[in-house]
Amino acid sequence: MQPQISDYSTTYRPTWCPGCGNYGIWAAVRRAFVALKLPPHKILSVYDIGCSGNGSNWLKTYAFHSLHGRSLPAAVGAKIANRELTVMCFGGDGGGLGEGGNHFMHTCRTNIDITYIIHDNQLYSLTTGQASPTSNAGMKTKSTPEGGLLEPLHPLQIAISSGATFAARGYADDIQGLSDTIIKAIQHRGFSVVDILQPCVTFNMLNTRDWYKQHIKTLDSTWNPHDKNAALLNASLMPDGKIPIGVIYQEERKTFEDNKGVNSADPLIRQVKKQRVESLIDTFR
Repeated sequence: MQPQISDYSTTYRPTWCPGCGNYGIWAAVRRAFVALKLPPHKILSVYDIGCSGNGSNWLKTYAFHSLHGRSLPAAVGAKIANRELTVMCFGGDGGGLGEGGNHFMHTCRTNIDITYIIHDNQLYSLTTGQASPTSNAGMKTKSTPEGGLLEPLHPLQIAISSGATFAARGYADDIQGLSDTIIKAIQHRGFSVVDILQPCVTFNMLNTRDWYKQHIKTLDSTWNPHDKNAALLNASLMPDGKIPIGVIYQEERKTFEDNKGVNSADPLIRQVKKQRVESLIDTFR
């Protein structure tokens, strides 16, 4: 039976700020699930803390709300335990690249078959607008009132150089284009990273919708996503100063699950024998 958008919506109403870019991401993710005919019970969504994490209340799939910056380890563990699940991981640029930067780099190395969605608004917005790892140098925020001193991190360059086999960027207001990119990310075998630029209408008065219209550029058919050197050079900015949108890099490589010694295709729940469970319980009596 063909799923509908409503199949992935709960009875709770979103509480993001009116005009928040998260609404576009929410819409694009549900469209991707519909296009791929993924039933909600076959999807696990693992969330970080932050505005993106609030999506756990109104995206209807199995869900786990992790600690700040720790969403990727939980997602990795879930995929190892049950590789039949489509595992999605959602985090912001703060939790994902700040507190969770170490996890991000090493998950790229594993090339495990999960999809990581980064809600990138260049701020810690749930805590009311502090500078994040992707904030521009000189940006004035609550935590950098005189302007930030550090250059921003570029998540896709980190992803590619650390071993991720799929690296893409989307824009929250381009719902159809973003949905198409998320579909490709889920279909890819390996660790897929989608960095999504999104307006924060409450705290980020620099990276506004007008700013994005002037600075983003959708990649066309002339772009070769299999050229790793070009991807690394152009992942943040292209020679014309535009920010590329689309699939930046993609390669086929053995996934973590393909390695000898990793759990078989059967979920752990089907491997555990009843008598083994009863024996384990007896040891605690």
